[in-house]
Amino acid sequence: MASEEDAMAGRLLIVEYEQVKEEQRARIGFRDNLLYATLASMAAIITFTLQNDGHTELLLLLPPATVLLGWTYLVNDEKISAIGRYVREDLGPRLAALAGGQPRGVFGWETAHRSDRRRVSRKRLQLAVDLLIFCAAPAASLIVYWVQGPVNPALLTLSVLEVALIVLLGVQIALYADLRGP
Repeated sequence: MASEEDAMAGRLLIVEYEQVKEEQRARIGFRDNLLYATLASMAAIITFTLQNDGHTELLLLLPPATVLLGWTYLVNDEKISAIGRYVREDLGPRLAALAGGQPRGVFGWETAHRSDRRRVSRKRLQLAVDLLIFCAAPAASLIVYWVQGPVNPALLTLSVLEVALIVLLGVQIALYADLRGP
C-alpha cells in the first residue's frame, strides 16, 4: 500500500503532467498557426510587390519575414518535443515508480504514437514542408529579385545576408527534424 507521502507525490506529478500537457497544447496551437501566418505574410509581400510593378526589391522583405516566423516555429516545435520527451523519460517513470508499475504503463500514448511504422516517413514529409515554406520560398524570392533586378550593391549585399539566414534556418530545421524511429 502506498504511503501518504507517495500518494501526495503522485498527485503532484499528475498536476505537473497536466500543466506541461497544457503548455504543450498551447504551443502546438501557436506553432500550427505560424504556418498560416507565414503563408499570409508571403501572400501579402508578393501582392505588395506585384502592385508596385517593377519594384522587385520588395521581395527582399520575404526572407526576413519567413526566417523570423520559421525560427519561432522551430523553437516551439522543439519545446513541444521536449515536453513529450520529459513526460516519457522523466515524469512517467517517476510516477510509475511511485505506483509500483512499469514505466511504459504510465502515459502510454506518449510512447505509443511514436511507434507507428509510418512515423519516420511522416517526419520526412514534415521536414520537406518546413524547408519548402521557410527556406525554398524565400530563396525563390531572392532568385526572382536577382533575375528581374534592378540589383544595386547595397540590396545585393542584403540579399546575400538573407541567403545566409535562410541556410542557417534550413540547417537548424533539418537538425531538429527528429527523423529517428521510436
